[in-house]
Amino acid sequence: MTRAQFVMTPEQSCREAFVEASSFLEKCGVYEPQNNARLLLEHVLGVYGAAYYMMQPDPFPSELRSRWEDAVTRKAAGEPAQYIIGSQEFYGLPFEVTPAVLIPRPETELLVEAVLREADRVFPGGTPLAVDIGTGSGAIAVTIASQRPRWQVGAGDISAAALQVAARNAAANGVQIDFREGDLLAPFAGVRVDILVSNPPYIPAADIAGLQPEVRDHEPRTALDGGPDGLAPYRVMLEQLALLPAPPQVIGFELGQGQARDIAALLESAGHWPEIIIVPDLAGIERHVLGVRTSEQVTKM
Repeated sequence: MTRAQFVMTPEQSCREAFVEASSFLEKCGVYEPQNNARLLLEHVLGVYGAAYYMMQPDPFPSELRSRWEDAVTRKAAGEPAQYIIGSQEFYGLPFEVTPAVLIPRPETELLVEAVLREADRVFPGGTPLAVDIGTGSGAIAVTIASQRPRWQVGAGDISAAALQVAARNAAANGVQIDFREGDLLAPFAGVRVDILVSNPPYIPAADIAGLQPEVRDHEPRTALDGGPDGLAPYRVMLEQLALLPAPPQVIGFELGQGQARDIAALLESAGHWPEIIIVPDLAGIERHVLGVRTSEQVTKM
């Protein structure tokens, strides 16, 4: 990708500044240049939604010129806009994001919805412990805690830097979460976990080189690399269930395209969940797999 310095033409309207930056980013090969230019301009101007569009005819503030040039230059070099801005919305909540964490994706919201739905069925009115493994920014854990304030919520990650970001996000969103550092389920050994949810690394190692440069060169590799076939973290987590007093009654995974049937087979062969549910994303891709065991099914097993 071209690494070029963006220099803004002086005395422009905000609309003209947007058009100029969009054209510059497109020439630099940036994916979705207009969307990225809008995100960055909203951030630099500090206005969003209707206020942003109302400001389009206004002169671009000269005191913001250097910030604008820096933001567009960084984007042209391939840095994700969310890292430049420092935040990403997830499930209607604001989340700080840094290069230490994976940027939350909209499809993961569907995993949260599916886990909440199935857990409400299994634990109606209860106070289960839900644990998010590989929490990263804390998006899943914080969202669950905000949506189900009666629940206990824990979260783990192998990265201390990621846990620091997640802890700040929990505090900013006013929720209490038990954060633990370690490899997958290891930090929760001996803890009775009722609900286990995870969006682990699932990209086959050989495929990482072919990812979009924004992802490949900027997002943490430990949050991307799922081993030779992308399924290594799932296998390890299922093996680590032996560390817990009992398998969770609800388990939910996010996964990559084409992996759903393999993950479903792993859950079936584990023998802990009579119900295996596959949830597609908005594009129809089988994106999430859940295992469910109700209280009635517990007594029968």
